Amino acid sequence: MTLKDLEQQLLALSPGEKVQAIQLLAQSLGSNWPGIEKAPRVCGEDARIAKTRIPVWVLVEARRLGYSYADLLTSYPTITARDLTNAWGYAEAYPDEIELAIDRNIVHILRK
Repeated sequence: MTLKDLEQQLLALSPGEKVQAIQLLAQSLGSNWPGIEKAPRVCGEDARIAKTRIPVWVLVEARRLGYSYADLLTSYPTITARDLTNAWGYAEAYPDEIELAIDRNIVHILRK
């Protein structure tokens, strides 16, 4: 797909969606996501909350299981509401990566 192909779709977005698209594009240029990091040999190299060992996939799966923001902040006292917002944004931008991490890790847990 080319930029020309996307032009009409981009112009049809709401102002809020345009801001989100711009943020996503800007973040993808530097492969940098605010508050999220990856490092070799840390958390299986999965995306995680910066300066922690809390993978994004763990938070996403907990939310699916019914944990609320308050539950997550209580369960993980070293993270903030901003960290959760960053995690949700990352998960939304990279759903395939998160699903793969969930599948890989859940299977690993079930094998134990």
